[in-house]
Amino acid sequence: MRCVIARFPFELTKSGVLESMKGVKPEQATGATVIIGRRTYPVKQVGQVVTRQDRRDFSAGEVLRAMTQLGFTCRDVPQAAPPVDTLTPVQKASAMLGTPKSR
Repeated sequence: MRCVIARFPFELTKSGVLESMKGVKPEQATGATVIIGRRTYPVKQVGQVVTRQDRRDFSAGEVLRAMTQLGFTCRDVPQAAPPVDTLTPVQKASAMLGTPKSR
């Protein structure tokens, strides 16, 4: 499949991406990821290995689009869950002091 990444055309295939990523150790993911085989790779690492370009030359969106079209599972940055039970400063202080003991 023909993909344009960083204004350069690439002929990418699913088997070609699998072969390129074979033996590559996944880095710690802090953003969007691509699942290739049994491993989860950061999108920028996949783009760098597949295109042989510097990570600053392409966007994560370009690689995500190409990997999705090839049939790989892509995940965006997980959203942080909102705090469930937020206490006011007075409630926190009260909880830290505990309940009064009976004499």
